[in-house]
Amino acid sequence: MPLQPGMQMKSRSFFGGPAAMRRASIAMVVMMLASAMPLAGCSSETGNDHAQPAPAAASNVTMTAAQRQHIHLYTVAPSTFSKTIETTGVVDFDNDQATSVLAPFSGPVVRLLVSPGDKVKKGQALAIVDSPDFAQAISTYRKALVTAKNARRLADMDKDLVQHDGVAPREEQQAQTDAANAESDRDAALQALASLGVDPQVIEDIRAGRPLSRIEGTIRAPIAGTVVEKLITPGQLLQAGSTACFTVADLSHVWVMAQVSGSELASVGVGDPAEVVTGIASKNFSGIVANISALVNPDTRAVLARVVVENPNGFLKKQMYVSVRIHSRQRSSGLLVPVSAILRDDENLPFVYAIQRDGSFARRHVTLGYRAGDRYDIADGLKAGDRIVVDGGIFVQFMQSQ
Repeated sequence: MPLQPGMQMKSRSFFGGPAAMRRASIAMVVMMLASAMPLAGCSSETGNDHAQPAPAAASNVTMTAAQRQHIHLYTVAPSTFSKTIETTGVVDFDNDQATSVLAPFSGPVVRLLVSPGDKVKKGQALAIVDSPDFAQAISTYRKALVTAKNARRLADMDKDLVQHDGVAPREEQQAQTDAANAESDRDAALQALASLGVDPQVIEDIRAGRPLSRIEGTIRAPIAGTVVEKLITPGQLLQAGSTACFTVADLSHVWVMAQVSGSELASVGVGDPAEVVTGIASKNFSGIVANISALVNPDTRAVLARVVVENPNGFLKKQMYVSVRIHSRQRSSGLLVPVSAILRDDENLPFVYAIQRDGSFARRHVTLGYRAGDRYDIADGLKAGDRIVVDGGIFVQFMQSQ
């Protein structure tokens, strides 16, 4: 059924006509674009970092004459210096003046005559041992002494007889040979007694033919020093040449074995002065580098430098950990700048402010080398003649951040 005119008019009024519809469509598109823009922004923020523009490089700092008065400049120039290598070390005995006393003969220990910490002289008795080896050595010497004496007497008689044709020359020569052999055996037996530490008075009594009381072996100190270890107890059975009984060391000076890294090895030499720091009551000791090992420790990759240190009153003990400062006598050269010139950027990289030809100040990143006191050796980043800020760098950095 065809629409009535009145109805058509009402329909046009409800939709607003064609023009109204176009305006509504445009508004809807604008609303959709507006709602999509925040989403696009979120996508950009969570997307690839390369989509963001790179931060601008820091510009040089230009200062007025009044502002320049707050800073001080330093002209970089080559300098010479001596390195100080700081490391750690361990105290050890002077192995040239320390010895492990082995039992010279077998037998049970009767009694001990010293304790750890006792100072002893060379040849002083350390322990008494009931040793059959000791008694056998004395008996051998006594027999060799008598045999040599008789053989020499017979040889002298044959020498006299051969001059009067009393014996044949061949017999006299044999007698001389026998006497010489007997005297050699006597001397060897005497040397055996000396190696066993027999008291010289006992040897003199044997020569004189005087009777001896109970014969006991005596372990004696081979060097003068301090008894630092006692390794035997009364009643213990000793084995000749294998049982360690005592350790005697001269503690008037000790060795400090310092660890030197491979990068610092070229700066250390024999004869360099050193300082040993114990950290105990300001007890520091002076020493000299006496030897540098030819071997590298496979675990630490370090080389041992032996520092000889005087040890008054025996303060330094074996296996004590200490700090060591080795003052190299070798002269090094480099570009030294004051520590106050070094600043750090946001990534903790060191830099300095260097003045430019136009009078402005620019950051110059540097590579720090050895620190000599209050100065750094600059391995890279500067050259001789550069002028850098050494006082007021924080002020320049503040101005650059504005």
